[in-house]
Amino acid sequence: MNPLLGRRHFLHGSLGAGLALTLPGRALAATAPATAASTTPYERRVLASAHAQAARVGDAVWRKDIVGMADFALPSWKPRLHFANLENGTVRSFLLAHGRGSDPEHSGWLQSFSNAPGSLATSRGAFLTCEWYKGKYGTSIRLVGLDDDNSAALERLIVVHPAWYADAAMLDKYGKLGRSEGCFAMGDADFKQALWHLSGGRLLYADRIGEG
Repeated sequence: MNPLLGRRHFLHGSLGAGLALTLPGRALAATAPATAASTTPYERRVLASAHAQAARVGDAVWRKDIVGMADFALPSWKPRLHFANLENGTVRSFLLAHGRGSDPEHSGWLQSFSNAPGSLATSRGAFLTCEWYKGKYGTSIRLVGLDDDNSAALERLIVVHPAWYADAAMLDKYGKLGRSEGCFAMGDADFKQALWHLSGGRLLYADRIGEG
């Protein structure tokens, strides 16, 4: 059996109602994205990677309009979580914090990935975005790891959540974002965009892409 399809079966089966998807009935108003013709070479690289990863995971995700691409080749002071719209060829980008275990010296650059429980590090690989719920960090988006490199995401409680230390105001004061405990942490306003446009069965992919 395809391990990715098997993980989708696991999501629907043994986890039961605790991970039932909640699909938003409306979307928050957002600024109009740039047209596809105006995308930069880097954005085209992001879109190409999003298409490739969506094809790789196949039916392990069931909403294929938008793919979240977290590019940890970029430092935390640059927008590096990209919403790649595969239907209209546009990209919207947001600030994103990485885990303390991935950057022990707090340089602002991710140094390494880890899937180990207790590592406080960011994991690489494909994640299925599930339902939103109220937890330690308020409203958060649950994630299921689809690859060997992030298979412990549920066990580690790796989620997408809002955090004060991931807000743009941190750049004005410190020149970089704070660090999470391995979660994908965003500023509050940006997280609302993820809540409506990235949750509910879509793909979030984390790795190093780079600006070329």
